Amino acid sequence: MTNLTGRERQHYVQTMFTRIAARYDLMNRLMTGGQDVGWRRQVIQQAILRPGERLLDLGAGTGDLTREALHQQPGVHPLAADFTIEMMRVGRRRSGGEAIPWMGADALHLPFANASFDAVVSGFLMRNVNDVPQALREQRRVLVPGGRIVILDTTRPPRNWLSPAIQFYLHRVIPLLGRLLTGQAEAYTYLPDSTEGFLSAEQLAAHLEQAGFHEIHFQRRNFGTIAIHWAVK
Repeated sequence: MTNLTGRERQHYVQTMFTRIAARYDLMNRLMTGGQDVGWRRQVIQQAILRPGERLLDLGAGTGDLTREALHQQPGVHPLAADFTIEMMRVGRRRSGGEAIPWMGADALHLPFANASFDAVVSGFLMRNVNDVPQALREQRRVLVPGGRIVILDTTRPPRNWLSPAIQFYLHRVIPLLGRLLTGQAEAYTYLPDSTEGFLSAEQLAAHLEQAGFHEIHFQRRNFGTIAIHWAVK
């Protein structure tokens, strides 16, 4: 399904996340051995949030990044936005979810004025958008001058002696876990495929530069399959 484009791909991704919403957080913990908690912690640390600042958690899903932001900086004003309503419904039912502002939003056409936020963070959003440059331009548009962007996402792992093991895990173990825990093996075939079809960490950094960001940095995690990027408007 990674060959889909345009509205067809958008509909597929939205429907897929609707189907797996109830077990999404559990699968993330199992697939990463709990490491995703630490990755999200680092995302918020790199956002350098201050009391009173406005934070957009884009592609928020069930709101893990928003919760981490409120944990690290209780004085921040967050907004959790996603285009899959069921993911936000699951997040709202979780502890503290009713206190979080939620909004439906398309990452390619954000319903916010220019310079609305001091920071924009996202977790596993960018590989699912149809137009990476447009999504980055929109995030830059809604940031104030000096605002920070932080992106957590998968990245194509470099070829090395671990590659066979990584391939086996991505294409055998993850779909099996998905089938057993969610009954949605197809969704957890798409997710590994989208990892391999997404940009390398270097390519995403280049897109950030082309979108007008500066002070661009990234770090790889999890044997090179995960990257955290951060930059400034």
